[in-house]
Amino acid sequence: MSNTETLTLPNQLGSAILCMPENAQPKAGVIVVHEWWGLTDYAKGRAEKLADQGYAAIAVDMYGHGNTATDPEEAERMMNAASAEPEKLNARFQEAKKLLAQHGNVTANSIYAIGYCFGGAVVLNQARSGTELAGVASFHGLLETDSPAQAGGVNTKVLVATGGADPMVGPDVVADFVQEMQNAGVEYRLTSFPNVKHGFTNPAATENGKKYGLPLSYDAYADTSSWNALLDFMR
Repeated sequence: MSNTETLTLPNQLGSAILCMPENAQPKAGVIVVHEWWGLTDYAKGRAEKLADQGYAAIAVDMYGHGNTATDPEEAERMMNAASAEPEKLNARFQEAKKLLAQHGNVTANSIYAIGYCFGGAVVLNQARSGTELAGVASFHGLLETDSPAQAGGVNTKVLVATGGADPMVGPDVVADFVQEMQNAGVEYRLTSFPNVKHGFTNPAATENGKKYGLPLSYDAYADTSSWNALLDFMR
C-alpha cells in the first residue's frame, strides 16, 4: 500500500500526484509522465505501483489543467497544445522534480523519469536537453525529435521499450533513434517486442483501439517484461 497526496505546482502550472511507500524510506524518486489521454487513473496507478516497490513517485499533469481526453481527437488537441509550449512542459517537469525531492526525501541525483506514449517523448527530451537524472525510461513513446542528443550533452542513462508492430514508431524511426543514441555516446537499452502494437502497457488499449480504429493493443508479456526491465534498470 502507498500514501497518496495531491500537490500543486507553483505559478499556476497545474498539479501532480505524489505516491509514497508506506512505512519505508524511498529507494529513489520517479517522475511519471502520462499518455496523450492526460493524467488518468492509469498513470496514477503506475505511480502507486512504484510506491509499492519502495519508490517515491510523482505523476505530473503535463497539460496543466487537470482534464483528461475522452476521444483521440481531444487527446491530440491537448497534446499538441502542450507541445506548442515547450517552456511550460519543461517548467512542469522541473517543478515536479523539485517537489519529489522535497516531499519524497530523495536526492536530486537519485531521481528517475518514466513516460508513456506522449510522456515517453517528454522524458526523452529531458534527457536530450541535459537534465540531470539517474535514468529515463520510455514505454511505447514517440522517439522522433527535431533536437537530437549531442555528444556529451546527455547526463543520464536511457531505457526504451517499443512495439515492433507500432506504426506510430516504425522501424525507420527506431533505427534513427539508435543511431542518435550511439552518435551521442549515450548509455541506453532498447527492446522492441515483435508483433506488439502501441499502448502495450495499458490494459485499456485494446478496447480503445477497437473503439476508435487505432493500432492500440495491450500485451501482457510486453507489459510485464518492460516493467521488470524498468525495476532492474533502477536497481
